[in-house]
Amino acid sequence: MTSGKLSQSAALRFVLVLGFANLFADLTYEGARSSTGQFLGSLGASAATVGFTAGFGELLGYVLRSGSGLIADKTGKYWVLTIAGYVINLLAVPALALAGNWPLAAGLIMTERTGRAIRKPSTSAMLSFAGKQLGQGWVFGLNEALDQTGATVGPLILAFTLSRHGTYQSGFGLLLIPALLSITIVVLARHFFPRPHDLEPAAKVGATRFSPAFWLYLAANACIGAGLADFALIGFHFQQAATVATGLIPVYYAVAMASGALGGLIFGRLFDRFGLIVLLGVFFLSAFFAPAVFLGKSAIALFGMFLWGLGMGAQGSLINAVIAGVVPANKRSTAFGVFDTGFGIAWFAGSWLMGILYARSIPMLIGFSVTAQLLSLPLFLLAKKREPH
Repeated sequence: MTSGKLSQSAALRFVLVLGFANLFADLTYEGARSSTGQFLGSLGASAATVGFTAGFGELLGYVLRSGSGLIADKTGKYWVLTIAGYVINLLAVPALALAGNWPLAAGLIMTERTGRAIRKPSTSAMLSFAGKQLGQGWVFGLNEALDQTGATVGPLILAFTLSRHGTYQSGFGLLLIPALLSITIVVLARHFFPRPHDLEPAAKVGATRFSPAFWLYLAANACIGAGLADFALIGFHFQQAATVATGLIPVYYAVAMASGALGGLIFGRLFDRFGLIVLLGVFFLSAFFAPAVFLGKSAIALFGMFLWGLGMGAQGSLINAVIAGVVPANKRSTAFGVFDTGFGIAWFAGSWLMGILYARSIPMLIGFSVTAQLLSLPLFLLAKKREPH
């Protein structure tokens, strides 16, 4: 598999191998993420600190993608950046077991996000090469489903650890196992698929600049990012308001991840058949997660997490499929990096603002979250009209 156009079956194998690497990767860092808000709170961090750490961590993890994506496209070293990113991304998680104060824990959270920033544009670009043969919606939906499967199991491991009167540190330590499994699979994938760009040979170089549609899609995605509260703040709320038992908080996160996994499979296929209308429907529904999460208890809060998971899953799969369709193959890693940078800046601003609003007025927090996400819908429609033909 070193030259020539690879077959459709080879494309599917490639997607599955990377998907299982991402399954164990998400098991690792999403398992930790389900408890980082509570963990920071137990170390003495305030709500504003939790919101800032979550938001700035995402900002760092997204802004750096512009650079890593550009480097990948310029050098063609997709695998070098991918492997380095997985190592940094995943080994920072079990290191949280050694954190004895919130500044150190916050630093490790940001290190984990940095590693993901290094590898994410390259990984997304390589997956998009397979989408030429399999369908972009299906490729990113399948990958998201495997991602979210791992993200479902990880929080359950944390929940089990806490239910057995364990500590956050012992739970983080257990996550070293899936971290090493993921890194191993990525190294093997590099061996068996050294030239993933052969899945989609560049027929033409394409435009040197991104189209107006790309920038409108970026603006719409930024609105989603601003309104989707980070789970660190949601978990902090569940703990502080005592609306969900501490040991069940990771389970609620697992439900959200499971909804994202199921949604990725279903909506990815539907996207390839019906297009943007599928994305609009999903984001309309997920925009209303905040009232259920921040005002509801028990079952209502759980339903809110289901909606939140749908939104997160769509942002990680359907939007990537959209971008892959409007950017030529030789610029996709750069495009994914720039696109994610816009999302990260919005996520940082939104998470920080919602952390501040949480301490002042939960209804204002909810109003901001819902409004920001609904603003994305007309922008998506306008972007569709401006797509190059």
